[in-house]
Amino acid sequence: MKQPAVYILASKRNGTLYTGVTGDLVRRIWEHKNDFIDGFTQDHQTHSLVYYELHGDMTAAIAREKQIKKWNRQWKLRLIEKSNPEWRDLWQEIIG
Repeated sequence: MKQPAVYILASKRNGTLYTGVTGDLVRRIWEHKNDFIDGFTQDHQTHSLVYYELHGDMTAAIAREKQIKKWNRQWKLRLIEKSNPEWRDLWQEIIG
């Protein structure tokens, strides 16, 4: 799935959240799940893909990521629960 995307990872339902942006969602989520990326997601075990949205270009994706990162926690939880009320790991969905 090589196109710009914004994504949210969670440690568990209502747990720690991480918002990111990438040009290759499958590769990036695989890297997070396998702790290939040092830092926040590794330290806080945020490996479950609970939300993502695809964008036509990287400029739009980066703008959206910045918007979501400024939101308070409740808004992020509502965004996740609107499309993924069970907080399923969407990894299988993106790899086909």
